[in-house]
Amino acid sequence: MKNRKTGYVPSNEPVTFFSRAVEFAKNNTVPLMFIIICAICIPLSGFSINYLLSEIVTRISRNSFLILSLLIPIMAGMGLNFGMTLGAMAGEIGLILVSDWQIWGIPGMILAMIISVPISIGLGIMCGKIMNMAKGREMITGYIMNYFVNGIYQLIVLYAMGAIIPIIHSSIILPRGYGIRNTVSLLSMRQSLDNLIAIRIGGIKIPVMTLVIVALLCLFIIWFRKTKLGQDMRAVGQDMEVARAAGINVEKTRIISIVMSTVLAGFGMIIYLQNMGNLSTYTAHSQIGMFCIAALLVGGASVDRATIGNVFLGVTLFHLMFIVAPSAGTALMGDSMIGEYFRVFVSYAVITFALVMYETKKRRASSLAGRALAEAQKASGEAE
Repeated sequence: MKNRKTGYVPSNEPVTFFSRAVEFAKNNTVPLMFIIICAICIPLSGFSINYLLSEIVTRISRNSFLILSLLIPIMAGMGLNFGMTLGAMAGEIGLILVSDWQIWGIPGMILAMIISVPISIGLGIMCGKIMNMAKGREMITGYIMNYFVNGIYQLIVLYAMGAIIPIIHSSIILPRGYGIRNTVSLLSMRQSLDNLIAIRIGGIKIPVMTLVIVALLCLFIIWFRKTKLGQDMRAVGQDMEVARAAGINVEKTRIISIVMSTVLAGFGMIIYLQNMGNLSTYTAHSQIGMFCIAALLVGGASVDRATIGNVFLGVTLFHLMFIVAPSAGTALMGDSMIGEYFRVFVSYAVITFALVMYETKKRRASSLAGRALAEAQKASGEAE
């Protein structure tokens, strides 16, 4: 069967329906595994189809924007952007400030997004420059960057707000006079975007406006891939040295991809939190990157390739498992915490498994390329 990366075709491997099925299963191991898990857990959970559909629609509208922000760095060959959490923190700062100013609804969301943009750009440039110093290790670099920037975020929110940055309303500030409370209520903003245009079909609420915004981001990504900058990012993602030889500023292009991802992640976090209706000041962003990346991988994406289809398949399967796992755990073991532990374990396990599979495929492709080159050299020698 033809190898997609090397074009090498082993002569002793017949292409049959069975071999195609095996190849398909190898290339889509994670999605197939989750389909099986969900197929087992759904009957055990006892939830109705209407309830499950309602929850899935809600989670697609709530999480898709965040996950879509991961696609641009993958296009630029920078892997899974664990640094998206930096944008999430920028969005949270915007929401804290508009909550203090008591600007709610859609105007509050727009203002929070405007506030988050310069913060996200600054953090994105810093993150991109550091990643350029660690080429080939962007994912672990982004992961560690989260801890570093999280420390700065905690310092600002816990000590600077109220002491240096004026905070007017006592409802969000700690009794000591500075520092933000553990939870900031967004009830006056809750689902303001989701309810702007919403319809009900069979008892299922469809947040039309939120889905329209997600669709617009999908169209933007499709259009962006065809632009000069998008083509440059794809060239950099395929081979940095060839892109540099073609006159592309590789380092600048990589920084732009991280900045765009960080800004979009800030917007996505605001959309996410307006749906939730509250902000856990110190922990809301802590796992958002991990869960978004896990959902993308569940959809069949890899470190070097991801599509919009992967996003929606992933968010559906991953969150369906999140919904049914606790009830299925109760039915099987008599303890809902089994399901809680299982879904957290799976979140980390799927990332580990996807990274191992990626490295295995990469080495296999390198081995096949070496064999093809050796055969070509042998054939050339015989011809001479």
